[in-house]
Amino acid sequence: GMAAPAAGPAFWALVDAACADDPDLGAHGFMEGCARAHFWMGAADGAKAGYLRWRVCEQRFNAGGGGKASTLFDCVGAAQVARASFSGMRLLHRLRGAGPGAGPGAGPGAGPGGWAVWPVDPVAPRTLVEIYTRAMLQRAGGRGGKIRDSEGLAAALAALGSDAPQGRFSDHETDVLVAAAALRVMAGEPRWWAPEGLSAEVARTEGWTFGVA
Repeated sequence: GMAAPAAGPAFWALVDAACADDPDLGAHGFMEGCARAHFWMGAADGAKAGYLRWRVCEQRFNAGGGGKASTLFDCVGAAQVARASFSGMRLLHRLRGAGPGAGPGAGPGAGPGGWAVWPVDPVAPRTLVEIYTRAMLQRAGGRGGKIRDSEGLAAALAALGSDAPQGRFSDHETDVLVAAAALRVMAGEPRWWAPEGLSAEVARTEGWTFGVA
C-alpha cells in the first residue's frame, strides 16, 4: 500500500534517502517516518496479525521445516529482524550503487559500487548473499541449533570438509565459522543458485536467501 519502487535497488535507495540524517546506517528515519504505518511496534498498533507478511523465500523456509523466519514488519521482541534488515538495505545501497565506478575485481554483474547483490544482480567476482545461519548449520548435518562446544564445532566443520580451529569460541563465532565453511561448499553447487520459486520477478522485487531450496 505504499508508493515505493518495486525493484530492490531502487527501494534500498529510497530507504537510504529517508534516513539521510542518520550517518550510522540506522533505519529509524524510514521506519518511524514515511513507512511507519506498515510496521508493528506494539499493542498500540492493534492486532499484530495484520502486519505479518513474508517473502516467498521465507514462506519456503518455514514450510520446509527450516524454522520460523521472522517477518520484516514485526519490530518487537528479541527475535525481531526489522531494524537490522532495513539498516542492511542502506548498506546494500552503498556497497552496490554508491561508488563512483566499478571497484577492484568487479564483474559484469556488479553495481557501480563494485559489489553484486544476488539474486538482484548476476553473480560476479564480488557477490553478496543473504543467509540464515540456521540453514547453514543444517547444511552441516545438524538440526540448525546453536553450537556451544568444541566437539559440536569439529563435527559440523568435518561434515563440510573443513578442519576445526583450535581454541574456544562463543556461539556467535561458531555460527560464523560453520556458515563460512558451508558457503564454500554450497557456492559450487548450482542448485543453490536456482532454487524452486526464484522467478525473475521475485529476484527483482524480493530477493532470496541463499541456502533456501
